[in-house]
Amino acid sequence: MKKQKLVINGMRLKESLEKFADFGRTENNGVTRLSLTEEDRLARDYFCLCCKELGMNVTIDDLGNIYAVLEGKEKRPPIVMGSHLDSVKKGGRFDGVLGVAAGLEVVRTLVENGIEPRIPIMIVNFTNEEGARFEPSMMSSGILSGKFDKTTMFNKIDSDGIKFGDALQSIGYSGNIESRLDEAEAFLELHIEQGPILETESLSIGVVECVLGMVCYEIEVTGESDHAGTTPMEMRKDAFFTTNNIIMKARQALSALDQDLVYTIGRVNVFPNIHTVIPNKVVFSIESRHKDPEVIKQVEEIIHGFSSSSVKEGCEIKTTKLWNRDTVWFNENICDLIQQSTESLGYSYKRMVSGAGHDAQFMASYLPTAMVFVPSINGKSHVESECTEWEDCEKGVNVILETVLTILSN
Repeated sequence: MKKQKLVINGMRLKESLEKFADFGRTENNGVTRLSLTEEDRLARDYFCLCCKELGMNVTIDDLGNIYAVLEGKEKRPPIVMGSHLDSVKKGGRFDGVLGVAAGLEVVRTLVENGIEPRIPIMIVNFTNEEGARFEPSMMSSGILSGKFDKTTMFNKIDSDGIKFGDALQSIGYSGNIESRLDEAEAFLELHIEQGPILETESLSIGVVECVLGMVCYEIEVTGESDHAGTTPMEMRKDAFFTTNNIIMKARQALSALDQDLVYTIGRVNVFPNIHTVIPNKVVFSIESRHKDPEVIKQVEEIIHGFSSSSVKEGCEIKTTKLWNRDTVWFNENICDLIQQSTESLGYSYKRMVSGAGHDAQFMASYLPTAMVFVPSINGKSHVESECTEWEDCEKGVNVILETVLTILSN
């Protein structure tokens, strides 16, 4: 007879997520819980209370990251689960917090079933993942992994001129550098997909293999301003028309590269932005994402080719690389364990990539790391209407639980 799988309490998970949503709940059932605000402090307090009720040891590092540990029989690096509690303005009830609530529910399941883990189990809440109040995003995991400088980050200011370091002190969550997470058996982050793929393909679980590499450029097109009514068309140096030529060329060339390539022109500024004046300058962004660095290289070659005389129409074109990141591949063994756990539970799934950034991509630089996605209804996230079916949330946490149990049994 096949042994019954240990599973979590789905109703209790739902209650936890709704309780967290109370800290910053908006009129339209979303959440505004910016990092290091009173709402964030309340959510942190509740998280710590829940962990202490489970007999976990709670510590805080100098970045405000919270670590809750259920001790194991062996003194070993922990199995770590977690994500973040902060949100964007008028965001959703699932982004980030699902990964923290998942850790709570896994530990609750272990405790109520009398399972004393061989290896310590840790839940982590990372500070300022969203970067909605203090830029950049993934700030604390970035410092932990050596990607960001602590002093520089602590001097970042919000729209009111408040420094990150001061805000951290003000909510009482500034701890000790000795508490930082520096080793782990595995780091597992459950997250909503924030895209439409799983729902469209009627799948329950995404086994995330990597976070896509990307590149972002700023394009500056310079022409000449003249009167919109008196300047013949053939005598104009219209920066906006040239920009239109570039965008048309970009869509044609980039779309032909690879079907998995995504690209976005998300910011456009036109000068002088007066309807009776021919634009003399346009500055716009173009960013692109793909897992293959060779495809990203081809994207950059296309962008540098924008200065071709066939599109200029008398204007000057300047391209500036703003930033880029390499594709971050997750630990293959952990990904395989997650896939095996998903299969053993009988859930539908696919191996997939993440186009969005997550704390896990920084943690992967020094810890064995992988992610699990669950579907986002209509692909919505960072909006109040963000939603994931409760059953899918439950399935995602069950996959995390089964993966933890598998690691413990090895």
